[in-house]
Amino acid sequence: MSDKHNAGDVPTTGHVWDDDLGDFTNQPPKWWMLGLTASAIWCVVYFLYYPSIPVSNANSFFKGIGGWTAISEMEADKSVVDEVRGKYEAKLKDMTPAAILADSELTEYVTRSGKVLFGDNCAACHGTNGVGAADQQGLIAPKLNDDDWLYGGKIEDIHTSIMGGRQAVMIAHKETLSAAEIDTLANAVAAGKPTSTPLFADKGCTACHGADGKGMQAMGSANLTDAIWRFDGSVEGIKYTIENGVNAGPGARVAVMPSFQAAGKLSDAEMKKLAVYVYKFGK
Repeated sequence: MSDKHNAGDVPTTGHVWDDDLGDFTNQPPKWWMLGLTASAIWCVVYFLYYPSIPVSNANSFFKGIGGWTAISEMEADKSVVDEVRGKYEAKLKDMTPAAILADSELTEYVTRSGKVLFGDNCAACHGTNGVGAADQQGLIAPKLNDDDWLYGGKIEDIHTSIMGGRQAVMIAHKETLSAAEIDTLANAVAAGKPTSTPLFADKGCTACHGADGKGMQAMGSANLTDAIWRFDGSVEGIKYTIENGVNAGPGARVAVMPSFQAAGKLSDAEMKKLAVYVYKFGK
C-alpha cells in the first residue's frame, strides 16, 4: 500500500522556490484513494436510500428507496407508547381524582404523566416542582409544595381550582381608611396578630379573613396569622396591599389563575392528572 519514492525519482511541476524547493507530482497513497472512492460510493447509496433533497417544495421530496422517514419512525414509536398508555387512559376516563388516588398503580402512572403536564402548563407561574415564582412584590403564584391552601388542599378542591381557575378580590382601602389606620393594621398583620387591634373587626376585615384572622377557604382569603405571604410580607408591603387591594383595578396586586376548562387547553383526563400530581407535592 506504500508508494514511497526518493526525491530524485519523481518529477516536479517545474516550479522552484528558494533554489531547490519544488512541488512533486506524487500520486496520493492508495489507502487514501480507496477511502475517497468508498466515501463517494457511500454518499451515493445514502442519497438514494434515505429521503433527500426537495423536488419542488418543502412537502415534495425524493423519498428514498428504503421508505424510511423520521416521521414514520416517530409514529411507530408513538404507537407503542400509546398501546402501553391505553389501558390506563381508558381506566381513568370515568374516575374521579379521589378514586385515582385510591389506585396505587394508576396513581403512579398519573403522577409521571402529570409531571410533563405541569412543566408545560403550570411551572411558568408556580415554578419547578411547585416552589412558586417571585418578583419584587412577592410570589407571582403561590407555592404548591406546602400545606397552605387558600381554596382548600383536598384533591377535589385542587381539581376545582384547575378546572375553574381562581380570581378573588380584595377591595382597595386607601379611600376608606386613614394613613394611621392602615399603618396600625399593617403592623398588626405583619406581627401575625391581626386581631390585636380593634380596627380589624371595626373596619370589616373579619368579613373576609374571619374573626380569628385565619382566612376563609370558601372566599380564598388569606390566613394572616401564619407568616406565609403570597405578596410582600413586610409592613410596607402589607400597607400597599391594604391600600390598593388585590385584583381591584389599577395599582392593585394581581392574583389570577386562568380556567383551564374554559380555555379548552386541557382535556378532562389531563386536568385530573394535574390535580393528582399537585396533590402529591405536599405528601
